[in-house]
Amino acid sequence: MEQEELGRIAAGAKGTSGAFRGVVGAFAAIGFALVAMGGSALAMDEACSAKRPVLSVSGKLESLPRRLKRQELIRVLAIGSSSTEGIGASAPALSYPAQLQPDLAAIWGAQVVVENAGRGGETIAETLSRLEAVLKVSKPDLVIWQVGTNDILKGGDEGRFVALLEQGIDSVQAAHVDLLLLDQQYYPGIPDLGRYERFVGLVSATAAREQVPVFSRYRLMKEWAERSADTLNAMLSGDRFHLGDRGYDCIAQLLASALHAAVTSQDMALGAVSRTAASR
Repeated sequence: MEQEELGRIAAGAKGTSGAFRGVVGAFAAIGFALVAMGGSALAMDEACSAKRPVLSVSGKLESLPRRLKRQELIRVLAIGSSSTEGIGASAPALSYPAQLQPDLAAIWGAQVVVENAGRGGETIAETLSRLEAVLKVSKPDLVIWQVGTNDILKGGDEGRFVALLEQGIDSVQAAHVDLLLLDQQYYPGIPDLGRYERFVGLVSATAAREQVPVFSRYRLMKEWAERSADTLNAMLSGDRFHLGDRGYDCIAQLLASALHAAVTSQDMALGAVSRTAASR
C-alpha cells in the first residue's frame, strides 16, 4: 500500500561526528574516482563517460546501504521538471527515470521501483510543494531532486532559491530519506553564462553545507561539449535544450554507477567505523 500511495501522490500532485565524516570522505573519494573511470557493473556506453567525477559533491546515503544489505525493495522518487518528466525523449519509457530503474536493478541485483514525478516548466517552489506533500504520507528510500534550470530562465532570485533548496533538503532529511540532487543542464546558447553558473554553484555550495551528494549534469554536459559539438548534439533532442533518448540513457547509466559507488563507499566506511569502535 505504501508504494501505491507514493506513486499516487507523486503523479497526482504532478548528525555525524567529524571523525566519521573523515572516514566516509576517504572511501567516497575512492568510489567517486571509480565512477569517473567508468568502473561499474554496467556496460557503459563509451560516449557517456566523463573524465571528471559526475558526483560533484559527496554526501551521506544511509537508508540505501541498509536496505540493500537486507535485500529489500528499493523505492526511488525522481522529482523535478521537464528533464525528469522526459521532455525530448521519443517515448516515456526513454526518460531517465524509466531507464534508471532497470540499470539500478541490474547493478544492485535488487528489486527497484523508480517513480517519475517530473512536471515540465516547474520552478523550485512548485516542485518543493509536491515533494513535501509526498513526504507527509509516504517515504521513498531515495529522492532524486532535479532542480534549478527554470529558476534561472524565469528570473528567479538567488537568495530565495537557496532558501527553498535548504527547506527541501531539511524536509527530506527530517523524514530520514536519502537525497541526491541533480543540478542544471548545460546547453548551447546559454544567454547569461555568468548568472547561470552562479545558480549551478548555489546548488553545489548548499549541498556541501548540508552533506547532500550532487550529480552534476552541468559538469557532465559541458565536458561533452568540450569534447566536441557533435558529442553534445548527439545527446540533445531537436530543441538543443532538452536531452534526447541517448542523453537520457547516459544520465541513467551514470546515475546508477554513481549511486552504486556512493553506497559501496558508505558501506565500507560504516564497516571501518564499527571495527574501530570494537577495537577500543
